[in-house]
Amino acid sequence: MSMRFKQTSPSQQSSQSLPNSKISDTISISSTTSAFSTGPDRHGFYGGSQFTDKPKVPLSKAQVLAREKKWLHMLSNWSEYMSKNYKKIRERCRKGIPNSVRPKAWFYLSGGQSLLESHPNVYQDLLEQQGDPQIIEEIKRDQHRQFPMHEMFLDEDRPGQKELFNLLKAYSILNPQTGYCQAQAPIAAFLLMHLPAEQAFWAFVSISDKYLKDYFTPGMEMLQRDAKLFMALLKRTSPQAHRHLIKAKVEPLMFMTDWFLCAMTRTLKWDTLLRVWDCFLCEGIKVIFKVSLVIVGATLNSHKVRKSNKELCDVLSLLKTPKDEIIEEEFIMQNIMRLNITVQDFIVEHKRIEMQIRKQQAQNLM
Repeated sequence: MSMRFKQTSPSQQSSQSLPNSKISDTISISSTTSAFSTGPDRHGFYGGSQFTDKPKVPLSKAQVLAREKKWLHMLSNWSEYMSKNYKKIRERCRKGIPNSVRPKAWFYLSGGQSLLESHPNVYQDLLEQQGDPQIIEEIKRDQHRQFPMHEMFLDEDRPGQKELFNLLKAYSILNPQTGYCQAQAPIAAFLLMHLPAEQAFWAFVSISDKYLKDYFTPGMEMLQRDAKLFMALLKRTSPQAHRHLIKAKVEPLMFMTDWFLCAMTRTLKWDTLLRVWDCFLCEGIKVIFKVSLVIVGATLNSHKVRKSNKELCDVLSLLKTPKDEIIEEEFIMQNIMRLNITVQDFIVEHKRIEMQIRKQQAQNLM
């Protein structure tokens, strides 16, 4: 399992067979809403926590064209770059993928393109099937809750809600032992904002099977192990924040479940989320770890904050609604790059936790 943290893209690990993972029901999905704008922002939001009326400082036209040219060259020679020059892909993902090529880059990075090539017409075949009636009803109840202030999902007549229903239904048929879980919906909706429906489906399949593998098994054992790993890494990177969580009796799953299961889609500002996903699709789950470590460390780095927020509920409130400046694009990106933690740290701590779990399991059998 330490392969999850190696310096390779999860798309390099994509198999040509259909995925086989299990997902059980988890958290409820809802969106914070605010005043309705007369027009959408540059990301398509009319309101809500993701709405922004602030223009982004653009790169120069020459910079944009240069980056687009580099990405188009890489995408035209994708297999060669992935096998021989992955570090260059990672470097360019960390700089930020140009908006014009981001959809195609995400499709390739995720491994969705490989799956679609291997399984043509499967998505259409799945759409023609009826599906489990109970799961269908669950999807229908949830589909309107995903980014309801975005132009694609404003009402059930918009293409977004219809495509979201189709994608989630198709996935539940593809993986009947997985079925449907509420935490899948924001990821699926997020992908549909950037990719055509069939491409979004296969990117979603790959993300569920590779990036978030085993997170949704009964008991969420992998997520529980990663919660232990998160605390071990936090102790390395932000010992004061780690001690404060222990003193306040805050368990990591109390705040990180939503961050990890939904891959930050319900947590970060939109510009930040796009940049984080550029890296997440290239480097895997360790990016979500790093973002989480930065959020917790930055939130609890001040003695004044720790002193005035000693109770469990106060600490959770801080972490579940991080300050805007903490989840701002440049702050997050700069700090995850500066984070004093290596791939080897992930692997060492992961192995140590696995040994602890095996030891505990052996003791339980005695």
